[in-house]
Amino acid sequence: MGTFDIRGLRRPVIVAPMAGGPSTPELAAAGSAAGGLGFLAAGYLTADALAERVTAARGLTTEPLGVNLFAPQPSAGTPEQIQAYAAELAGEAQRYGVALGDPRYDDDAWAAKLDAVFDLRPEVVSFTFGLPSGPEIDRLRGAGISTVGTVTTLDEARLAVSHGVDVLAVQGPAAGGHRGTFDPAAAPASQPLETLLAEVVATVDVPVVAAGGLVSSDDVAGVLAAGAVAAQLGTAFLLADEAGSSPVHRAALQSPEFTETVVTRAFSGRYARGLRNRFIAEHDAQAPLGYPEIHYLTSPVRKASAAAGDPQATNVWAGTGWRQVRPGSVAEIMDRVTPAPANR
Repeated sequence: MGTFDIRGLRRPVIVAPMAGGPSTPELAAAGSAAGGLGFLAAGYLTADALAERVTAARGLTTEPLGVNLFAPQPSAGTPEQIQAYAAELAGEAQRYGVALGDPRYDDDAWAAKLDAVFDLRPEVVSFTFGLPSGPEIDRLRGAGISTVGTVTTLDEARLAVSHGVDVLAVQGPAAGGHRGTFDPAAAPASQPLETLLAEVVATVDVPVVAAGGLVSSDDVAGVLAAGAVAAQLGTAFLLADEAGSSPVHRAALQSPEFTETVVTRAFSGRYARGLRNRFIAEHDAQAPLGYPEIHYLTSPVRKASAAAGDPQATNVWAGTGWRQVRPGSVAEIMDRVTPAPANR
């Protein structure tokens, strides 16, 4: 059984998986229907909920679909550090009238989600934060599923290829949301995407997708010219009609009060890029590593902030090019970000 070849897309644009709300069946299906490849984000969902979303997307398009899974990694935090951060955040819980969450560790239902994608057979499954084992990749390939490893360094790229992935998604430092760094204790790489992309393309013999800070047709044309087979865009689709981005997220992305993005671990215990707000300004310096415990700890505050229409204590993930993003349908955004054929 042959696997899907990402080089055969009618448009070399991938709608990035964005866990926690923005990725919907409608967004993924519209991305694929427009000639690119849409992804469903499995992060934070149960395996049953993931299955429902894949099935829903399948009902909206006959085109190929992707699913992204968070690969489990050990936590980089200690109970003492996490408890100290909980004490630090007591005032936030009081401000929003909630109790802090239980800072537990889990593997995001890894085995159950692997079983789900094996059963549902999306054309592509990508991985963030790490890699499946060789046998797990072999099982997916045996089911006709193409595998994509998200990497942020040349060493990670080499490791992913050695594990047998079919495609690499090379993520640069301008990306919104979580960095795909394998080592949860490592500071995220700062090497520019163009440099990392050139190194990876010159080193590996699998197709390479470029990601991180790409929001325009010029951005896409640039990475294609540098050897990528496609560009993966997330922030560009946050304001799409079909996206599940919250009202507070949509408003913040278009508000003049936010002037920069920063990489923070204050919300999840893992490095991620978002709009700099009050929560980051007040707590980033004290925030420990510790994913997913910190994610669960801060979750009630983030949800209460968003529910109150207040962008100052919730994660507003965004890449560095957020200022260029405009609302519209996925089809309209696809038209805006796809280079003219002469540039491809």
